[in-house]
Amino acid sequence: MHQKRASETTLNVLHLEDSEVDHELVRRVLCSTVESFDLKRVESLEGFAEQLQTRHFDVILADYRLPGFTALDAWQTLQQQADRPPFVLLSGAIGESAAVAAIKMGVSDYLAKDDVAKLAPTIRRVLELHAIRRAKDAADAELARSQKRLAEFAEHLQATIEQERAAIAREIHDDIGGSLAAVRFDLSWLERHASDEAARSHLHSAKEMLGHALDASQRIMKDLRPAILDQGLVAAVEWLAESFTKRTGIKTVVYAFDSSRDIAKAVQLVAYRTAQEALTNISKHAICDLVNIDLSDAEDVLTLEVRDNGQGIAQVELAKPKSFGIRGLQERAKTVEGWLDISSFENRGTSIILSVPLPASAGAMNQETV
Repeated sequence: MHQKRASETTLNVLHLEDSEVDHELVRRVLCSTVESFDLKRVESLEGFAEQLQTRHFDVILADYRLPGFTALDAWQTLQQQADRPPFVLLSGAIGESAAVAAIKMGVSDYLAKDDVAKLAPTIRRVLELHAIRRAKDAADAELARSQKRLAEFAEHLQATIEQERAAIAREIHDDIGGSLAAVRFDLSWLERHASDEAARSHLHSAKEMLGHALDASQRIMKDLRPAILDQGLVAAVEWLAESFTKRTGIKTVVYAFDSSRDIAKAVQLVAYRTAQEALTNISKHAICDLVNIDLSDAEDVLTLEVRDNGQGIAQVELAKPKSFGIRGLQERAKTVEGWLDISSFENRGTSIILSVPLPASAGAMNQETV
């Protein structure tokens, strides 16, 4: 455990140096330029590691060549620390190329011993940069936590939505569907037993309207809870395409894999909803006459592509803050560790591609073990 600094205004400096003369020169420079400091000298790599474990240091000054090791060895030792202070090479026995290489490794700065008079401004500069870097790291960490919370929330929201859809679909099936079917049965009885031709005509019209209502309830149920997924993803996507063509008149062609592979229900649902949302967007915005849907599970990746030959989507539209449909698909893909790619060109259509990694197939595993 690091000891707490005695004073927040005291600059704690660890000096890795085997020359007492050079160490005293550093002390004199700091005395003339720094109001309050504590300077500790070590000569060995072991002493350096021990000091890092027992004290807090604001900055480390290190000669390049020391008996049996170099400053880069000390730098590697420093990497084991969670909170690493700035590391400054203060040496006369290092060439420019070695100094540049050290900086590329992550060393904070290099100062020749002949320029030791510039030590104070060098220390101030590296401390300022270190503070900026720490603030950025903290902001990045908080952003990562926020993104993780957002992803978890999106996953929870999608699961809740699917549960609500299933509940509504059951109510439509059990209550509304059952009631409509009963009314249709009664209307049929009345139509058979009615003697007045006008009444029979009205009853027949009512039956037709009721039939439309039943068809609509069936369609809504399938949209809310795709029970057709029980027959497999290919069958579900083909049903989507057929329904889309009937509803919009846009020719829709499905090219699907022929596989007995068992794909997780969650992955199938994500693929189904992606195709569903893509077709909805096409009907609203694409102005096209052809849609192709490709399904593949090659190379242990489920790939769904929905592309049209319409007017395309401008990049500015995709970047709009309220493009929730596309963002929803992207977040949904993440829930099954997948990703979504969108490409669009003016008057050349739009392509939406969902990719989801799948567990290695038995055939592929057998080939690996041969």
